[in-house]
Amino acid sequence: MVLQNGLIKNNINKFATFYRLTDLLFIKLALVMALSIFQIHYTQDFFVLFLISIIGFSITAEMLALYRSWRDGAFKEIVFNTLLSWSLSFVLILLYLFWDQSNADLSRGAISAWFLLTGILLIIWRGCFSLFLRRIRSKGLNTRNVAIIGLTTEGENLAREILANPQTGYRLTAIYDDRDLERLPETYHGMINGKVDDGVDHARLNEFDVVYIALPLSAEKRITAILQLLGNTTVNVQLVPNLYMFSIMSASMAHVRNIQTISVFCNPMRGSYALTKRIEDILLASAILLLISIPLLIIAIAVKTTSKGPIIFKQRRYGLNGKDIKVYKFRSMTVTENSDVVTQATKNDVRITKLGAFLRRTSLDELPQFVNVLQGKMSVVGPRPHAAAHNEEYRKAVAYYMLRHKIRPGITGWAQINGWRGETDTIEKMEMRIKYDLDYIRRWSLWMDAKIVFFTIFRSFTDKNAY
Repeated sequence: MVLQNGLIKNNINKFATFYRLTDLLFIKLALVMALSIFQIHYTQDFFVLFLISIIGFSITAEMLALYRSWRDGAFKEIVFNTLLSWSLSFVLILLYLFWDQSNADLSRGAISAWFLLTGILLIIWRGCFSLFLRRIRSKGLNTRNVAIIGLTTEGENLAREILANPQTGYRLTAIYDDRDLERLPETYHGMINGKVDDGVDHARLNEFDVVYIALPLSAEKRITAILQLLGNTTVNVQLVPNLYMFSIMSASMAHVRNIQTISVFCNPMRGSYALTKRIEDILLASAILLLISIPLLIIAIAVKTTSKGPIIFKQRRYGLNGKDIKVYKFRSMTVTENSDVVTQATKNDVRITKLGAFLRRTSLDELPQFVNVLQGKMSVVGPRPHAAAHNEEYRKAVAYYMLRHKIRPGITGWAQINGWRGETDTIEKMEMRIKYDLDYIRRWSLWMDAKIVFFTIFRSFTDKNAY
């Protein structure tokens, strides 16, 4: 981050242009290879398809932040985002071919080969480049010498991350702290290279590429003095603030004209992220509803014929920003409680019908919620919605409870696949569920959603907490 006109700006990835151009090159190369395989000439029609593909890929790649710095990213997530970007952009090609019947004679085999070859080449070049970076970093190239001033809790956490992830190219060479050695964690004694003033002196001798200042914010005057001294150097200086609120949600920078602010409690899914999430929901919900249309009909008939009452139970719950929504479920009880007092289902609950017990145990009672997703009231993945009465109860007892409503509630969620599903008969259980909900909001990605959906499918029939 750098200061400019009083505002904090995001750093620009120096190699983003190179990455973009390389991707476009391999998309074109894959097309040429596919045409060569099928012995087809490169015509104007294929040039138009290429233009559509690179426009679509550029848009989807930006939406998925494919060109952000991946220095600390997992390679499998890079692969997932790359393939998803290409798949979404290829949908544009298929739509174009569907509407423009003049291209009906284009080789389907060549187009299919182009799709496969592009995906393979995009992954191969990223894999090779990743291995190249690891190799040169292991030899001391493309690395950055790092020093930490202040071995506070934040400084210690930063040191642990740097030492545990050498592939990032950061080399922790020294730590500076004014306290006596016996007051510092023994793990880092060998890296202590003097007092804070010594660290400033060494930085002024250009011994480091990056200096992290991890002093407590209460030491404002001390930090200001250090910054003034380091201002006469070329070292990259970064602050590691102790801001607890930042760890709760995805904090972001904002401003009112020239006044800088920090958004702490806000909806993290805005702009392209919100659009990406919504497209994901529409595609998943539509595909799943098509697949389960017959099971939905069978379950509906079974519910109607085995017990008295409506087929669908519409429960009042909190949606995005705490607004009331009606969530659909197949009725699984002999009652339809929806008042200010709702009793949670317990094990062997006499209100649950025999069919309802099976539906709840296998999560089949929640299948109608895919309609809620298409309505825009829910997401496929997100914090599970609680009854409105439970929200009013727990928001008074669990810290940051209502932050889970900063995004749309989901049919399945991060808390559920980690074992925090079902009855929350203690405050501790609800606190753990909220912990995972907020962790999901903070770390959200399409890759994370894919993992949650995958594990939901394979755990739905074996969850001991579902009743």
